[in-house]
Amino acid sequence: MPNYLKTSKLHQVIALLELGWTYRRIEAETGVRRETISRYDRARRAKAAKVFPGSGEHIAEQDSGFAGSDPAKPAKVTAGSDSNAAKVFPGSSLPPRSSAAPYRDTILAKLDTGLSVQRIWQDLVEEYGFGYSYEAVKRFVRKLPRRRRAAGVLHSAPGEEGQVDFFQGAPTLDEASGQWKRPWVFRLTLAHSRHGYEEAVWDQSVETFLRLHENAFADLGGVPRVVRHDNLKAAVVRACLYDPDINEVYAAFSRHWGFTPLPTRPRNPQENGKQERSGGYVKDNALKGRRFNSLAEHNEHLRRWNRTVARLRIHGTTRRQVIAHFLEAEKPALQPLAPEPFGFFRSGDRTIHPDGHVEVDGAFYPAPLHLLGQKIRVRWDRNLVRLYHGETQVAVYKRLRPGQFAPRSGEPAGETSSQVAFTAKLLARCEQVGLPLRQWAEAALEERGVRALRLIQGVLSLTRLHPREQVLAAARTATTHRLFRYKDLHRLAQQSAARPVSQPLLAEHPSIRPITDYRLEDFL
Repeated sequence: MPNYLKTSKLHQVIALLELGWTYRRIEAETGVRRETISRYDRARRAKAAKVFPGSGEHIAEQDSGFAGSDPAKPAKVTAGSDSNAAKVFPGSSLPPRSSAAPYRDTILAKLDTGLSVQRIWQDLVEEYGFGYSYEAVKRFVRKLPRRRRAAGVLHSAPGEEGQVDFFQGAPTLDEASGQWKRPWVFRLTLAHSRHGYEEAVWDQSVETFLRLHENAFADLGGVPRVVRHDNLKAAVVRACLYDPDINEVYAAFSRHWGFTPLPTRPRNPQENGKQERSGGYVKDNALKGRRFNSLAEHNEHLRRWNRTVARLRIHGTTRRQVIAHFLEAEKPALQPLAPEPFGFFRSGDRTIHPDGHVEVDGAFYPAPLHLLGQKIRVRWDRNLVRLYHGETQVAVYKRLRPGQFAPRSGEPAGETSSQVAFTAKLLARCEQVGLPLRQWAEAALEERGVRALRLIQGVLSLTRLHPREQVLAAARTATTHRLFRYKDLHRLAQQSAARPVSQPLLAEHPSIRPITDYRLEDFL
């Protein structure tokens, strides 16, 4: 049994139909489905089967549930009619005008700037008070003719440019974890001849990235003048449209091998198009549908495929065999290889700790004390650690194991700021004051342990308040009576200062007569 609308909702739908609203718009306004609206619209326009005298053209309520006043259209469209009955829905004889049509120029301008349809709809609502839905703008944009733009072709001279990138390889068994994973496949493609080098690895770290470059240069027998790459972290620290920041290690690597690193613009893969297409060729032709039991097997297959398939093909653009084109035109134009591999290093910023050291991989290295609290640049490799303030190298140390302290420049080996060295320094200062003070300090360390370090520092400060002899006298007394508190040493030093100094008795003096001048009879 069909459902009927309530009287209030029915009158609302009829009123909107009278205004010429489309079914879609009425549905958005009232919530009544378009199928229901069309049924009531047909009933509103249809003529009654029988018309009684005086009834006019009212529609029987038992058939429609409401009375209509408009004359009905004929059920069939006669010849010569402008409407197309096969394609036009009832009530929509003319295609409705899009609500977004008045803003056509604005929408086209925003599409040219690369804005999404969602953003365009938001701007229309905010700037022009657009009162229709996001779907209305989407439907309008779909019907707009697409603008076609001509694309230029980037030609490269022999030996001028190589393009590098990573893509995922075929499923490979990871021997370390026993799981199947997809490794990363590195590909370097020479832009002129399209000859390239592939190698599969498990990570994209900076060290791996540089090692892959060196393997590719060695396999090709030379170095291109420019290496173009996308903005991966191993090469670019901060991507920027106009001035990207090259990774410090990668910049040093490029100087060592004599090429210029050239990042592509963000979200512009067409600038690295030859490599993008070559990577797709490797995935589809060499790796698709294959599995490998180890990374070594994966790389062995890539080398065999390059040797027997990739380099022997006739390239679709150059119309020449890849290896022949490479040997004839590109290899002689490549730059020579570097005499030795690049010395890989890592770098980073470090803040000098209050103890005057910086930490590198768990070991500690002293920095200049006048830079305390400042940030410095640190570079380290397997053997050395170098500290830089700006562009100036301020210190260099031998690499240590985690937990060790490097000696400060100019100090003997082993003399560090560790607790043992600090204790030795305090004892040496006590011995400079006097042996009794060192003996007391050693006894204090034996009695109180590490807590005696600050006590010894305090007692050494007494030499600035009292003469050396008084401090040594206090130390002798304290050692005898096993007194190991600062207040006791301070009190003993003060008492030694208040005690009058006893003068030694003299046996001979001009005012003293010799003992032989005295006779017993003189006292009787």
